[in-house]
This record gives sequence, structure tokens and C-alpha cells, in this order.
Amino acid sequence: MTNLEKYDAAFISVLGLEKGNFSELAYQGVPQWDSIGHMALMAALEEAFGIELDVDDIIDFSSYKGGVEILRKYDVHIEIGIGV
Repeated sequence: MTNLEKYDAAFISVLGLEKGNFSELAYQGVPQWDSIGHMALMAALEEAFGIELDVDDIIDFSSYKGGVEILRKYDVHIEIGIGV
């Protein structure tokens, strides 16, 4: 499974989303991505990538695209398209 597939799978399983383009998805952009959903998503990403996110990174993780940038700090590289 690629890093992109793992990343998308976390959003799909935790937030109950259907597979699709999440590039514009942001915190509270869907009802499921509330504070509780956010913590569950962070836990799922930590497990999927074998990392432990810093508290500041958890707070700053406010969008799908932004999460890609944050994960790069943990040597998790996700290619989601041009310009990201």
C-alpha cells in the first residue's frame, strides 16, 4: 500500500468518507471532522505510519493538504498531485 493509499484510508475509515478527491477537505469541513474525529484521525495516522505526532502538529493539522506537509516532517512523503 502506498503512503497516499494509507493516508486516504485513514480519512475514509475514521471520518466515514467515500473514496474520492480530498484535496479541498479541511477541519470541520464535514460533520465527522470535529474535535473527536480529529483526535481519532491523528491516532489512525500515527498507527498507519508508525510515528508520534507532536502536539503542535496535531493542532496545526487543519486540512488534507496541510497534513501532507506536516507528515513530511516525519519522513512520510505523500504525492497527491502537482502543486502540493
